[in-house]
Amino acid sequence: MDFELTAEQKMIVETAADVARDFGPEYWREKDKKHEFPEDFWKSLVKAGFPGIVIPESYGGGGMGMSEMILAMETLVSEGCGLAGEWFLCLSSVFGGLSIAKHGNEAQKQKYLPQIAKGLEFCLALTEPDAGTNTLNISTMAVRDGDDFVVNGQKMFISGADRAKGMLLVTRTTTLEKAAKRTLGLTLFLVDLPNPTVEIIPIEKHGINYSKTFEVYITDLRVPAENLLGDMDKGWYSVLDTLNPERMSFSAAACGLGLLAIKKAVDYAKERKVFDAPIGSHQAVQFPLAEAKARIEAARLLNYKAALLYDKGQDCGAEANMAKVAAVEAGTDAVFHAMQTFGGYGYAVEYDVERWWREVNLIRLAPVTHQMALAFIGQHVLGMPKSY
Repeated sequence: MDFELTAEQKMIVETAADVARDFGPEYWREKDKKHEFPEDFWKSLVKAGFPGIVIPESYGGGGMGMSEMILAMETLVSEGCGLAGEWFLCLSSVFGGLSIAKHGNEAQKQKYLPQIAKGLEFCLALTEPDAGTNTLNISTMAVRDGDDFVVNGQKMFISGADRAKGMLLVTRTTTLEKAAKRTLGLTLFLVDLPNPTVEIIPIEKHGINYSKTFEVYITDLRVPAENLLGDMDKGWYSVLDTLNPERMSFSAAACGLGLLAIKKAVDYAKERKVFDAPIGSHQAVQFPLAEAKARIEAARLLNYKAALLYDKGQDCGAEANMAKVAAVEAGTDAVFHAMQTFGGYGYAVEYDVERWWREVNLIRLAPVTHQMALAFIGQHVLGMPKSY
């Protein structure tokens, strides 16, 4: 399989690197410390056209695919932005832009896509306290009432809900007990925010404090039937077209974080001398970083394959999950050994590695836990019995 970049893809990488140079680790250290949204960074992404990468040209976007999106994300992350280089594009471009471009009707595309390309922020309301990874067990209900649906329920870990002007809301329109099979009964809706019936409560968290995450309480929310995205009761099949790209996005982030940490560790290891020699000359320091680099490059290729299959309209579930497993292991290992290279300084905020450690560990938990990705591979790739 040929992974040589096109001229257009090379331009995306160069542009992303240019943007990242203006928002280096010091910038994110300060934003994370102050719990402050990076407004100027988001404006730079919009100016560069990144939120519109996956939006068709006819709606004001770049007309490209996930292959180009993960290149942009990976470069932004690895060139100094850390997880933020992926985070905001995933929220708006994947959850909003890609979902609507794939499954929206013409009126929905006309309403949302040009605005997303211009920087309209989106969020995804999927996870629930009593469902977690078991998406089919969600209980948020949408009940038909004339020309509207009335929605009640609770969502958990919804990032960006404070700023989003649009929400992709995953509900049940048929209870799990009454559904003909488990994968039926889910329905997706597009919800305009803010809305007084949608209450958000911040969740204090370990990292990524430049973006807030929320509990969301929905009480008698009225959604026009025209805001239904895709087919009623078949939302599971539609949301997979969002969840697989989400996995690719976070795989790109894990690889990018690993590359970023390795680069900083290598620079330090070449300068830091202990016992009259640069610590980078010692194999105990050198080999773990070298191995991490090799594993990251392998994970990147698998992620590119997943994105290519997705862009061709082919099944990519296996590749998306395997890429995430490989990227999580490689990225986590890289940041861990980067911290070890710095010794005590690795624990100091001013060297940034501790922040990347906090960020990369989220990817082991989200958007799907490491264990559930392995369970998918065991069952759907290896053909083993279902393990959960």
